[in-house]
Parts: sequence; C-alpha cells; structure tokens
Amino acid sequence: MLRKAGRMTEADADASVWERLTCTTLDGIGITPLGTPELVADVTLGLGAPSAQRGEGWDNRPLFGNPDPAVTAQEIVTDLENGATSVWLQVGAAGGVPVEGLATALKDVLLDAAPVVLDGASTEAADEFARLAAGKPLADGTNLGLDPIGLFVRQETPRAAADPEDYTNTVAAAARLAGDLGCRALVVDGTVVHDLGASDAQELGYVLGVAAAYLRALEGRGTDVADAAGLIEVRLAATDEQFATIAKFRAARRLWARLLELSGVPAEQRGLHLHGVTSRPMMSRYDPWVNMLRTCVASFAAGVGGADAVTVLPFDAAVGLPDALARRVARNTSSLLVDESHVAEVSDPAGGSYAVEKLTDDLARAGWAELDRIEVTGGIGAALADGSLRQRVDEVAAARDEQVARRERPITGLTEFPHLAEVRLQRAPYPGGGVPVRSYGHAFEALRDEPAREQVFLATMGTVAAHTARASFAANLLAAGGVETVNEGRHDDVDAVLAHYRGEKVVCLVGTDDAYAAWGAELADRLREAGAQWVIVAGRPLDGTDDSCATGVDALDFLIRTREKIR
Repeated sequence: MLRKAGRMTEADADASVWERLTCTTLDGIGITPLGTPELVADVTLGLGAPSAQRGEGWDNRPLFGNPDPAVTAQEIVTDLENGATSVWLQVGAAGGVPVEGLATALKDVLLDAAPVVLDGASTEAADEFARLAAGKPLADGTNLGLDPIGLFVRQETPRAAADPEDYTNTVAAAARLAGDLGCRALVVDGTVVHDLGASDAQELGYVLGVAAAYLRALEGRGTDVADAAGLIEVRLAATDEQFATIAKFRAARRLWARLLELSGVPAEQRGLHLHGVTSRPMMSRYDPWVNMLRTCVASFAAGVGGADAVTVLPFDAAVGLPDALARRVARNTSSLLVDESHVAEVSDPAGGSYAVEKLTDDLARAGWAELDRIEVTGGIGAALADGSLRQRVDEVAAARDEQVARRERPITGLTEFPHLAEVRLQRAPYPGGGVPVRSYGHAFEALRDEPAREQVFLATMGTVAAHTARASFAANLLAAGGVETVNEGRHDDVDAVLAHYRGEKVVCLVGTDDAYAAWGAELADRLREAGAQWVIVAGRPLDGTDDSCATGVDALDFLIRTREKIR
C-alpha cells in the first residue's frame, strides 16, 4: 500500500515501512505504528498512573465567566443542578465576574458541597472570597486560584515574572489566607503557554518551573515544602490528539513526584491534584459544531490520563460567551463519559499499553529536559525575562503553523471540508477580549474572515467520473481560503468548457493527466483569450499554466497567491 501511494519506492527495503509509518511529534518524539514489548524494555510500567481508583468519576468542572454576576449565578445553579460538581470562576479585571460581583455570582452556592476554584484571581479577589467564606467549612478542592507568574505571562509582562518580589508576596499571602480557610491557594496553569503554541513537553516543563518557583518562595517564607506542595493544583490542556494527551497527563504525575522527591517531600505526600481543560487553540470559530467532537476526545483523553477534574469548554467558546445549549453539551460530555461510558471505573485504563507507556516515558523525559533548560537559565522568571522560553515556544508554534498550512495537520471544517455557506454563530464578545489564544487555524480563519470577492472557474475536463476527484480536491482547497468555485459538470472538449465560462479572472483546470496532455495547453490558451488572467492546474505543473495544486502543496501560500489574483 505504501508503494502504491508513492510513500515507498521499489528500491526501499520492506523493513523501512516501520520508519515511514512512524509519526514525529512537535517535541521530536517518534510514535511507532505498533506498540511492542521491545519499546518498553527499559521503561518502568505504571509510573504516572493516578494514585487512587476513581470509581465515582472525575470532578465535572464547568468554567463560568459571564461579566454579569446575576447571569453567572444562574449558570452556576443550572450546571450544579444538572451534573456539574464544582465551579471554576473567572474573576477580576482580566475578565469574567468583577470582584465586587463575587457575592452575587456565588450567592446560591453551598461552599461546603461544591468546590470553587477562582481563575485569573488577584489578591483582592482572594480577599473577597475569604470574606464570603469566613467561618464556613469549604468543600475539598476549593482553591483561591492565584497564579501570579501565569498572569504575568498572559499579560506579557515577563520582567515582573522575573522579579521574585513581584510574585513571592502574592504567593505567601495566598498561602496564609488558604491556611485560614482550609483550602488550596495556587494553580500552576500550563494552558498559559499551551495557548501561545507550546508543545506538550514545553507545557510540562513550564508547570514544573513555575511550581519550583512557588515552592521556593513558600519555603523561603517559612512554609514546609510538603505543606507548600499541598497548596498547589496543576492545570494542563487536553487536545484531540488522544494518545499524546493521555501520555501527557500520566507524565505530569511522574514528573511531579520526581520534583517533590528532589525537594525532600515524603513519598506519601507527593500526590498531585490535576485539572484538565480542553484546548482553546484546537477550537475553530468556523463550523464550531465540530468542536463538540474535539472536546469529547480531549475530555476522554484527560480522564483516561488521570485528571482529577475536567473542564469541557463549550463548542462556541471560540466565538464568544457561550450560550445555554453549548454549556449544556459541555457539561453533559463529562457526565456521559463517566456515567454511561464508565471511563473512570478503571484507575489507569492506558496502563500497560506498550505504546502509551513508551510515549509517557518519552514525554516525561522531554518535559524534564525543558525544566533543565529553564533552570539553567536561572529559573522560570529568568527564562521568561530573557525571552528564551518564549523563543522555543514560538519555534514550535511556527512548526505547527507549517504543518497546518500544508494540511498535514488537518482541521475539519476549516482547512478540510469547509462550509462556505454556513450561517455564522453570533455570540456576545468576551470582556476585555478574553484569554489571548494562538489558534491552530488562525491563518485560515483570517482568510475566511475576508471572503474572496470573486469565484474561481473550475474548467472540468471529461466525464464527471474522470474529473470529480481533482475537482473536489480543488474546490475543497479553495474553500479553505474563503474562495467559492463554479463547476458546470461535464465538458468533452475546449468549446464545451468555453461555453460555460463567464469571464472569471482565475480558472483551474481539473481532469486526468491524459486529458491535460491531450488538450490542456489548448484549453489554457483559449481561456486566456476569453479573459482568464491566472490559470491553475489541479495536479502536477503543466506547461502553459501559472500555478498548480496537488496533495502536499503549501495550501496557505497557494491560497494567498490565488486570492491576490481575484481582488
């Protein structure tokens, strides 16, 4: 099959099929097509598995961030009454509920029954929550949600992150407040760099680097390091790359245990509370219904990987503030996985899988190597201040962009099978623009935001059976760039094509190689005489044409060139 597809030649040895079918991740990790015992000969199986069986499932944690506290209060009640088990609440000047609206947003929440985790919180938000919770027992899992370094990264203020005084005071104050309340204080949020384009290993290295900084800060203020570790929750992004996500979450536990071991924390206190959030960058603003499939796979992978809490972002989250339907679908996704699919019945469903164990080990090593790079620089603050971490993230983001541009990393509904006639969803905008995200399909979304003014004429050559494959390919490719096409069906000769031509500036020949050889050059010449200014051929380059498109083409570059001709 590989030889028939042109991926192997007759001169290639049969054994090379293994290499050709091995995928390489953005971290340079090879994923073989088949897991074998040899892959894990030097791997200790089970490292990174959840510490306890979760027969009752994971914490179903929706995100709430409507700036109207009364609306947020109603959304919280609706979700808690219908399957949600905790509240993740955006609060503060960065977006979400204003600090002064916190009491209204949480007025109907039983704080001893439903854990509340603040997001993007300032010390003012933590103080206000403490005032509301004073004298009340808090549900296990409640977290003030302070992450000053993550907030600096979101706000693009690396110099502040580099100065320990700018986050140590915040961390220490949060720890004191959490001690009084009996809850957690800090979140180490890996989605901060994931949203910028970081790879899985870079995200793991980042959270370790931030956690190390917080542990040092707390220990320096007199907090026992084991107690300090108990104040921290780690948040990771879950993508629709199922096995990579499972392995990343398993690797996070292994790395956390190693970090605490080196910090002198006793083995029985090295547990990790892990929160998985479906990826924002993987979501598309176009054909957002497909996001339901992406988030379902991502939440499944996070749960299988051992997440203690899972947030499924609504399918319209990339468009604006989610509506009631999207929130319900998001909330029910975890419920269906836990209560109907029984995904959480087994503590470590992927444990023992040769492929997953190997990928877990490889990711753990790559994540630790990223931590080494951060520490050699002088710690997370220095790595942010000198731009070295951001440079590495940008390099990965550029590599991913290249794969998306060539459609080697397809995005259904955007780069593949786009629906130009879709009725766009309309949602209220996020306050302050929302969380900054570098979406995987941002370049194609930019093209779709400004549809081409004119159509491209598909000069179909021969019978429908003869040209339909290339016609479909060309139409799909052009639609990915917001370009509509005209296809009039069967044309048996040059005159038949010209009879349906209406003067479009750009035309694309679509037919078989034999048809191109027989009358492709003549057709291109006649179309130019009739007014065509740019002639494309679907397939290999052809004499007499200006451009070509085929599998493996840099789709983004091709679309930009084409759109320049029809402005």
